[in-house]
Amino acid sequence: MSSEPRPPAAWASHAAGLDGSWHIEPVTLHIRAATEDDLPAILGIYNEVIANTTAVYSERPVSLDDRRAWFDGRVHAGYPVLVAVSAASAAATRGDASAETAVVGFASFGDFRTWPGYRYTVEHSVHVAADRRGAGIGRALISALLPLAVALGKHVMIAGVDADNAASIHLHERLGFERVAHLRQVGRKFDRWLDLVFLQRYLD
Repeated sequence: MSSEPRPPAAWASHAAGLDGSWHIEPVTLHIRAATEDDLPAILGIYNEVIANTTAVYSERPVSLDDRRAWFDGRVHAGYPVLVAVSAASAAATRGDASAETAVVGFASFGDFRTWPGYRYTVEHSVHVAADRRGAGIGRALISALLPLAVALGKHVMIAGVDADNAASIHLHERLGFERVAHLRQVGRKFDRWLDLVFLQRYLD
């Protein structure tokens, strides 16, 4: 990022012009800026990812205070935190605000590295609820992040993906990311060594 933090409005004003609805039958998915009220749901998704997958190279669940500090850090830096919220299609079509039923995924991006020379490069993260994976939610969230990074003047977005997660690697490639590095046995979880794949996409 730049040396001076940008206010959230730097990306939020651009996000207001996006189509935030994705139709994934039998629900309509709404993507919007996260609020503090969403943090318990974000925490639940994140801790399930830690417990059962190698998408995050950690074995210890985090607290709500940890997620609040993470959220506050992203907001202070002017970076987006998005949530995907499922809603019944018919109710959503009527514009019924009560149609929102559950946060089913979240995504964000932040600094790739903290040195000033990396200020035009960001690394994103995206996580989806266990019972909703494979339904297009991750794709929708990443697609929503891309124009927000452009609006902040970013040049490259990086994705770090566990090498065994073929579905995520394929998803990123479909969205225009290309594999640029394969780091062998740099992580360890579930009593085994893990390889990390880096993918990148140019934004301008």
